[in-house]
Amino acid sequence: MNREELMKIMPHRPPMLLIDEAKKGADGKAHGVYTVRGDEWFLRGHFPGMPIVPGVIQCEMLAQTCCVLIGDGQKGKTPMFVGIDKVRFRGNILPGDRIEIVCEILKTKGPFYFAKGSGTVNGKLCVSGEFSFALVQTGGE
Repeated sequence: MNREELMKIMPHRPPMLLIDEAKKGADGKAHGVYTVRGDEWFLRGHFPGMPIVPGVIQCEMLAQTCCVLIGDGQKGKTPMFVGIDKVRFRGNILPGDRIEIVCEILKTKGPFYFAKGSGTVNGKLCVSGEFSFALVQTGGE
């Protein structure tokens, strides 16, 4: 799925749409990618002269990739973080880097989803963690 296709199933829009493309793999996992251009709003001031993708943005990239697994089940609902656990940052993500993301849903319970994900650059693990989110009804539906 490209950015246009992603916007059909997710409520995220630029500048908060933080994946360039994603797909459901035959392995049941979501695979996403994002190439850091260097002009992103979140790099301004983080850090001057040494731009690094903030950890919270990396977590959001993982969560957005996971949303591909829910797909059309999100219509009329917004995925909201309810927890982040065991997150580890093992390398910097810099302008020009292409982060490859793999996520999977571990379990669901009602509107709650529990997942884990990781992001690599050139095969090197940069971020990993577990997170949970809820699908919250929006738009008066």
